[in-house]
Amino acid sequence: MELPSMRKRLIYWFCLSVVVVFVQISNAFYLPGSYMHTYSNGDPINAKVNSLTSIETELPFSYYSLPYCQPLGGIKKSAENLGELLRGDQIDNSPYVFRMNLNQSIYLCTTTPLNEHEVKLLKQRTRDLYQVNMILDNLPVMRFAIQNGVKIQWTGFPVGYTPPDGSADYIINHLKFTVLVHEYEGNGVEIIGTGEGGAGIISKADMKASGYEIVGFQVVPCSIKRDPEVMTKLHMYDNISSTNCPSEPDKYQPIREQERVSFTYEVQFVKSDIRWPSRWDAYLKMEGARVHWFSILNSLMVIFFLAGIVFVIFLRTVRRDLTRYEEMDKETQAQMNEELSGWKLVVGDVFREPDCSRLLCVMVGDGVQILGMAAVTIVFAALGFMSPASRGMLLTGMIILYLFLGIAAGYVSVRLWRTIKGTSEGWRSISWFAACFFPGIAFIILTALNFILWGSNSTGAIPISLYFELLFLWFCISVPLTLIGGFMGTKAPQIDYPVRTNQIPREIPSRKYPSWLLVLGAGTLPFGTLFIELFFILSSIWLGRFYYVFGFLLVVLLLLVIVCAEVSVVLTYMHLCVEDWRWWWKAFFASGSVALYVFLYSINYLVFDLQSLSGPVSAILYLGYSLLMAIAIMLSTGTIGFLMSFYFVHYLFSSVKID
Repeated sequence: MELPSMRKRLIYWFCLSVVVVFVQISNAFYLPGSYMHTYSNGDPINAKVNSLTSIETELPFSYYSLPYCQPLGGIKKSAENLGELLRGDQIDNSPYVFRMNLNQSIYLCTTTPLNEHEVKLLKQRTRDLYQVNMILDNLPVMRFAIQNGVKIQWTGFPVGYTPPDGSADYIINHLKFTVLVHEYEGNGVEIIGTGEGGAGIISKADMKASGYEIVGFQVVPCSIKRDPEVMTKLHMYDNISSTNCPSEPDKYQPIREQERVSFTYEVQFVKSDIRWPSRWDAYLKMEGARVHWFSILNSLMVIFFLAGIVFVIFLRTVRRDLTRYEEMDKETQAQMNEELSGWKLVVGDVFREPDCSRLLCVMVGDGVQILGMAAVTIVFAALGFMSPASRGMLLTGMIILYLFLGIAAGYVSVRLWRTIKGTSEGWRSISWFAACFFPGIAFIILTALNFILWGSNSTGAIPISLYFELLFLWFCISVPLTLIGGFMGTKAPQIDYPVRTNQIPREIPSRKYPSWLLVLGAGTLPFGTLFIELFFILSSIWLGRFYYVFGFLLVVLLLLVIVCAEVSVVLTYMHLCVEDWRWWWKAFFASGSVALYVFLYSINYLVFDLQSLSGPVSAILYLGYSLLMAIAIMLSTGTIGFLMSFYFVHYLFSSVKID
């Protein structure tokens, strides 16, 4: 009676986990038009605030960690999906309230005299270039600046301002908002459906009335010193006179002890021809896009051309070798077998079980899981299903796909294990190992980094509740699916070797240089296909820019798969030609070594492109996340190279029979 009861419990927990996953999907999935709001004249519009961020440090902090004005009804957090929580987003309501098409100048509040701790915190956030990230109708606030005669756009506005001489620090306490609106015109009638009863039509009275859509949100930040005695006589949301941003530092609001800071804002509504579907174009526009496209295209074409030439020459060489052998008569073949050279000499050892075969099976299975997750995510993003309007959706989608692709990891790991061992014995341990290998590494790295974030009181720290949710999804979705995939692997047709393996392994001839040097050097060719795109990806992650050229990323991924496969096959053939039959791990790392160059490039990016990154804590966080990314790249690219090399070796030795 206990076994059916246990099965019922497992089914119950699995179904509950699936429900949790689909809740995350519903929170993250973006449908065009599902966020569209239309406002009428005078309708209130509430702005929200996100975490404070900086390009100088990777530690996000809560907006209300600084002495800002708070909303009348108290601070209320917005619902966050899995991706937003992992990214460190903390979206709260704010006291900034606008009314559609009503231009106003509003007083918010005056703080109590700043104490020593608040002054120190404000100066630190100002000098670390922290930005306030505000959101209106799901649009981030944008500001413009002129540098060397070039107009540059930024998202967010600074906490404060420090002049070049560093003589003082000034707080941004007055905001001049510009809200771009597009007038929406309702139709007289609308066909809402067809069926046996004909088209359903609603009347004008039931139609959506004309209104306005928010298509832009801009800000000009100012620092204005105001008389606190005068300002404290006002109430929150009282109207004040419009003011211009001062240009003299003596009129700025300084950050110092016992100062009382008054916060005010202005809002102006401007009609725009920008339509709702195009309102994100300004955020997704990339500076120097023409150079970006041509450099990427040139790099991809050169790498593809070189790899293609190597692969064609290699195919011709092997095919000619096989053709010459097949055209010989039996007597000549027998004589040739006594004078074999190159890859034909290792026929009795080429399929010998490699060292650490269990680990190899697990790494290949996890590589298939990661590669499948990346490919599906990029395809969906390239097709426009993952809009930046839905924050955290990309990360949430990747996690959900990874969970369900556990079935592929279990299947590949167990089937490779059966191929190497010739038996299904031990498939459960292989499946468990595959389900825990990469997630376990990620869990250890993220936990170590999370302790650093907790110690810094950063919003980037993962809440303890999210830890339990991730563990819940891991052990109740990914692990069962990996076990199911492993069971399917035991039932799949076995891959038989085309030749027998000798009992005594053949001695490998010594060489002047270690073969691993060639393996590590092979990773430079795959790295050449992605390093330019890697620069833009790192810039979007660490410099707060939007990345949305997923079409190019899809092309890079396809080319990377081709190059990894070619490089591993060529390296495998070279090792077999020098009678080195230990090709299994070398085929994996011939393409997987690209991860080493990715990690070294990340360090180079940290030193030369993130020079403003301040403090060892930020550097440790950066290196920790870069290490996790490099491990994922190693598993996925190594899997591509190994599977292609395995297919090549199997095909090569099944094409010619050598006794």
